[in-house]
Amino acid sequence: MDPDRDRDHGMKHQADSASDADVPTTSSPSPRIQDADSRPQLVSEKKKDLPAEPSPSSPLSNRTSASLSTTRAEEPAQVEAQPPFTIYSQTTKRLIVLFASLSAFFSPLTAQIYLPALPTLSHDFSVSSAEINLTVTTYMIFQGITPTIIGSLADSAGRRPAYIICFVIYIAANIGLALSPNYASLLAIRCLQSAGSSTTVALCQAVVADIITSAERGEYIGITAIPTVLAPSLGPVLGGVIVQFLGWRWIFWVLAIAAVVNLAVLVLWFPETCRVIVGNGSLEEERERGKVRAVHKTLWRLGREGLVRRRKRLERENRSLEAGQVGVARTESIVSRPEGVKSKIKGPNLLASLALLFEKELGVLLFYSGIVFAGFYATATAMPSQFTELYGLTDLQVGLMYLPMAGGSIIAALVVGPLMNKNYVRHANKLGMPVDKTREMDLSKFPIERARLELGLPLLVLTTCVTICWGWAVEYRAHLAVPCVLLFLQGLGIVGFINTVNALIVDIHPGKAGSAVAANNLTRCLLGAAASAAIVPMIDAWGAGGAFTFLGGLFVVFGPSMWLVMHYGIKWRGEYRDKEARKEEKKREKEMASE
Repeated sequence: MDPDRDRDHGMKHQADSASDADVPTTSSPSPRIQDADSRPQLVSEKKKDLPAEPSPSSPLSNRTSASLSTTRAEEPAQVEAQPPFTIYSQTTKRLIVLFASLSAFFSPLTAQIYLPALPTLSHDFSVSSAEINLTVTTYMIFQGITPTIIGSLADSAGRRPAYIICFVIYIAANIGLALSPNYASLLAIRCLQSAGSSTTVALCQAVVADIITSAERGEYIGITAIPTVLAPSLGPVLGGVIVQFLGWRWIFWVLAIAAVVNLAVLVLWFPETCRVIVGNGSLEEERERGKVRAVHKTLWRLGREGLVRRRKRLERENRSLEAGQVGVARTESIVSRPEGVKSKIKGPNLLASLALLFEKELGVLLFYSGIVFAGFYATATAMPSQFTELYGLTDLQVGLMYLPMAGGSIIAALVVGPLMNKNYVRHANKLGMPVDKTREMDLSKFPIERARLELGLPLLVLTTCVTICWGWAVEYRAHLAVPCVLLFLQGLGIVGFINTVNALIVDIHPGKAGSAVAANNLTRCLLGAAASAAIVPMIDAWGAGGAFTFLGGLFVVFGPSMWLVMHYGIKWRGEYRDKEARKEEKKREKEMASE
């Protein structure tokens, strides 16, 4: 489905809604900025048969009605007065999220597909295993740092520019790696490759925040997690096949080719979704903000607009030709061409993501989810050595052992999301709040922390138990089926819990989704890198059982922090809003004083 067609349809729908509601255009130029005094005019047709109501034609009567009428029957009508959260259809939203998820697949895939080539690279470049492993460490460091910069850019300048920058860097880096002549160039360009791919995960979550309301966000957050959890399972297998049959350089050629195809689809079809730039995606809100540039428009849309302008110009010239005024017509076509009012796009705040780490509620969520995700990295890192040494599996068999974890992760992504949506609706119904999936609800007094974490905490308990049991099962060389089942349950528990936290992070910071997810990515990468580096020495010192019992103990020790989020979340969000409001007020006062 064409996103531009949805934009045109949304424009027509808003116009039809305005005419049906009989709203005077002189008093309400935009439904979005309509005040409470004028909203009852939108429902006057429905209430005209009630004798107790004043005449709807009188503005004074409407204001009186707005102040006195508090019946439940008016709530749906007031919701109708608001514009939809996004003009895209359900099918188009799914396609947009699907493409964003496929784009996010490049970051974890690039990290994992490279691993089977490490011994070959060490031999070809005549360096030690420790030196070649630095290419993995530096990749993870840049994977955590880069999104804090690009994520802020995406929040201020738009998703499309950020995507284009990322994939151009990524494609160039892969070509450089495929042609790399020595170890030094490999190490340096590997950092550039990480910088290009790592932000796609944060951008994916930001796109979901742009077009999906909190009422249905759980389902879509689950979908976006699938590529992230599939890559650790499929990446090593795919990389091993490429290295064996084509050579290690073809890993980067394959990634470059796939990225070129992805970038072509992005430029041609993927729409700008950043609400700072396009609002809900309608032409009306685009013009109101005045921030849309050519880079924000799809190539398909630019082509259509160019054809429309050319057709109109030819029509003017033909009409003028009949009057013998071709030259005048051409001049008028240039002079009279409408130019939209452009407003300045703010530059990225490079410290925005780092500042969010110190925000009370988000900081607690990021720290604890990072610890849990570190357990995921620790297990994935320990599997090759444990299954090779204790069970005598080959490299291919070890790669296949990642599939149970991937299976559990996929089930978590498909099941936990809809359950989050149902729990959201349950809490809304409990509070008597109407739920409309096409419009965002005010969450300032809504217990969104409970709606998300009530599902996440049971999965956290499952994760803790399974992590400890997996370590002891491997240490005592239980039947191979036992660690396989435990890996399946661990994938189910960790990914299910992480998805609830991901949804909550976007819920509490919808306007800074790119920066918030980038901060999330930073903590997970840094803690994951630490866990990956420490788990093998821990196993050597304490055994697999002791090492993973220690990790499970960390889950338990810091687990009460999630109770604090559930209990104090609304209060903390209120304090953060007040703090931001004071900052904005001081900023306005400073700007007025400078003028």
